[in-house]
Formats: sequence, C-alpha cells, structure tokens
Amino acid sequence: MTRLIVMRHSKAEQFAVSDHDRVLAARGERDALAAGRWALAEGYLPDHVVVSSAARTRGTWDGFAASSGVDVVPTFDRALYSAGTDGALEIIRTAPADAETVMVVGHNPTMAYLVHLLDDGTADPAVFARVSEGFPTSAICVLDVPRGWADLDIAGARIDAFHVPRG
Repeated sequence: MTRLIVMRHSKAEQFAVSDHDRVLAARGERDALAAGRWALAEGYLPDHVVVSSAARTRGTWDGFAASSGVDVVPTFDRALYSAGTDGALEIIRTAPADAETVMVVGHNPTMAYLVHLLDDGTADPAVFARVSEGFPTSAICVLDVPRGWADLDIAGARIDAFHVPRG
C-alpha cells in the first residue's frame, strides 16, 4: 500500500507584488515546522514530493522538510499553482511507480476538493468529519492508495489521517 499526503500551504502574507509571490507569514513559518514534526512523529514521510511553484508553497515545504528531516528534492510545478482537481490528479499520476509516499503541497480549494474526490467512503467517521469541517492553512490529509500512482482515480483512496498543525 502506498500513501498520498495532501497539504495546503501554511498561512501567507496578505499582499505581495503578485499572488504567486506571497511568502509565509510568521505564523505560517511556525505551522510549517509543526507540520514536519507531526509527520515525523507519525511516520508520514514522503519519498516523492510535488510542490506548487508559488512562494508560499515553497516556504511550506522548506519548513516541513527542515523539521521532519526529509531529504527529498521536490519538483516545483507551476501547473499545480493553478490546477483544479483534474490537473492535480494528473500530476500525482506521474509519480514514479516505486514511490511509496507521495506528497503534494498546493492551494485551496483544489487540495480540499482533491481529498474529497479521492475518498472511497471508508474513512473513520471521526476523521472524515474533521476533513469535512474545512481544510485550513497547513492542513494535512494522509490517504492510503491501494493501486499504483498511474491508476489512481476518483474514489480510489482511503482517508487515513487528518491534522491541522499549529506552531
């Protein structure tokens, strides 16, 4: 069984030259570090990572990687910045066949919608209820994926864990 980690970027500054250039706020930096510590404690460490090319997602990944000890060179994907669920799913499907845990760091509403799209309906009801309450900044959802990445499809994964780290 493989795992997919879907993460929304951490809290960003309100304004920048462009939306793409918005960097993490101080709280976002702390939350990204807290996310990595949680993933390390829970054993949810990726071996393949795709990050939107936006400054706030890159900053989220930097904090996550620093505090989790993950030593993976991520793919920074400009398409993920504006991707809807179909585009995000296509990006995930291109993960290497031997990747055991794939992580995607992106934006809402796509990340929240992606989790619901992939959900097969067998999640623990309490975990599913938390996911359904919202997908705030820094939210992390871990899904079990029983098939290969290329075959991942709608309702093709089981929600295993959900966490909203706060540093």
